[in-house]
Amino acid sequence: MQTKTEVEVIKQPTEKTKRSVSIPRSVWAILTLIGIATIWQVLTVVLEIPRYLLPSPLDITERFIRDFSVLFSHSITTISEVLLGFGLSLVIGIPLAISIVYSKYLANSLYPILIGIQCIPMVSIAPILVIWFGYGLTTKVLLACLISFFPIVINAVVGFRALDKDMHNLGRSIGISEWKIFYYLRLPNALPHLFGGFKVGITLAVVGAIVGEFVASERGLGYLQLTANARLDTTLVFATLFALAIIGMLLFGIVHLIERMMMPWYHANKAGGGNE
Repeated sequence: MQTKTEVEVIKQPTEKTKRSVSIPRSVWAILTLIGIATIWQVLTVVLEIPRYLLPSPLDITERFIRDFSVLFSHSITTISEVLLGFGLSLVIGIPLAISIVYSKYLANSLYPILIGIQCIPMVSIAPILVIWFGYGLTTKVLLACLISFFPIVINAVVGFRALDKDMHNLGRSIGISEWKIFYYLRLPNALPHLFGGFKVGITLAVVGAIVGEFVASERGLGYLQLTANARLDTTLVFATLFALAIIGMLLFGIVHLIERMMMPWYHANKAGGGNE
């Protein structure tokens, strides 16, 4: 008959084996993409789909490599618009969210208006911005800012309001200033919500920049896609989409990396809970 200690010794290698064979989510994503690309390639060959309707993944990859310098130069323009628009949304959105949390007037008057404005398609605002600011960089930056602005503000407001009232009252009762409560309690508690908004905002900023390039631009991936579409160069259109996907994933990954650096305790708890 085995003792309790012997049973624990037997179980330990099994648990280590389970940890060692766990496959990261990135590997699953890559395998899924490879599977989709393989099915796509096979269908384009078997069904003999014309290239101008749906190019194969091999054609798109070959075009992406061949025109990499062109795609890269236009990508720099798009990335600069995205970063400027996203940065502007942070500069405006975070202080506005803090003001809404601490001001009953803004919470009751401005916050519902912001939610209503979010329902307006930002694409419909693009022609107005062109009339006001012309075809320069300002229009694209403002569109990227407007589209990424609302999820940042709303997530920030939810995060700052998430502090437990008992914790806030306890801090006030022992003489802690409101500024210290914000810095040591409210802000750390809101960080998961903030970075959730940042992740959504950075990807939406890419959409805003592309919309701006559709309506007013002579550079950028959106402009390149429009010119390729006018020439029925579908392969270049898909290569542009591929470049946009890479940009979006890289920017999302950078925000996620900053999140892990600023909140190691949060991700450690998630890992301990088996969520990662």
